Amino acid sequence: MTITIIGIGLLGGSYALSLRDKYPKMHFVGVDASEIHGRLAVAKGIVDEVLPLEIAVPKSDLVVLAVPVNYIVELLPQVLDLVSEKGTVVDLGSTKRMICEVADKHVNRGRFVAAHPMAGTENSGPSAAFRELLPEKNVILCDCEKSNPDSVALVEALFRDIGMKIHYMTPSEHDLHLAYVSHLSHVTAFALGYTVLEKEKDEQNIFDMASTGFSSTVRLAKSSPAMWAPIFDQNRENLSRALGDYIEFLNQYKNFIDERDVQSSIGFMQRANDIRRILAGIEKK
Repeated sequence: MTITIIGIGLLGGSYALSLRDKYPKMHFVGVDASEIHGRLAVAKGIVDEVLPLEIAVPKSDLVVLAVPVNYIVELLPQVLDLVSEKGTVVDLGSTKRMICEVADKHVNRGRFVAAHPMAGTENSGPSAAFRELLPEKNVILCDCEKSNPDSVALVEALFRDIGMKIHYMTPSEHDLHLAYVSHLSHVTAFALGYTVLEKEKDEQNIFDMASTGFSSTVRLAKSSPAMWAPIFDQNRENLSRALGDYIEFLNQYKNFIDERDVQSSIGFMQRANDIRRILAGIEKK
């Protein structure tokens, strides 16, 4: 089996490494706009060779679109034009509605499967890829009824083979839920990092006083703006709604502080503490 990874970064590279462990005889082809990334991916053993898109796609059993979501929207029609009659295309994008709408307009829609592995770090590029990223994590598939059964079966089998847990949603459900549980946390981290940099002009103070709490909270602010800005744009309606809710609760908590309402402050935090129970339940599944 030949698998082409378009975008040999954290997610695409980690997917390839996980599959290599399971199927060492699989042939992996890389496609990347960066020549440096291509060389690194070969050196790290992520892919066996790097080829132009128009050569790699027709010879592949599976084509994985692992580029930022704006490029997925741009490249998907071209990839579906080139894919063979028995080939399958899967994307790994963090938004689904716009990508699925683009796929729906193509005559080869059946060869496409929309997916989102729920895993990542703040790092990017092939050097950030590691084989432990995806196993035991969740992956969401959308609009499977619009995909050919053989394409769905292949994508599901490969995700299961590397230990991922599959869930199914509509694109609209996916984007709404992800606005709250993923995209909002990234906006918050970027805003916190921006606030500290603007208000704490002395970088030495940040270095001296930043605790592990600050570091863990602001970690996502190190993520790639080139990746996240298109995600925020494509999911702007849901994200704006999530931000509105978040700002409302921030203002509510600001009032507790301004009014020295300690009991309300404690109640607010105790309600937030319940997230531990939910996350603990998720980890046990």
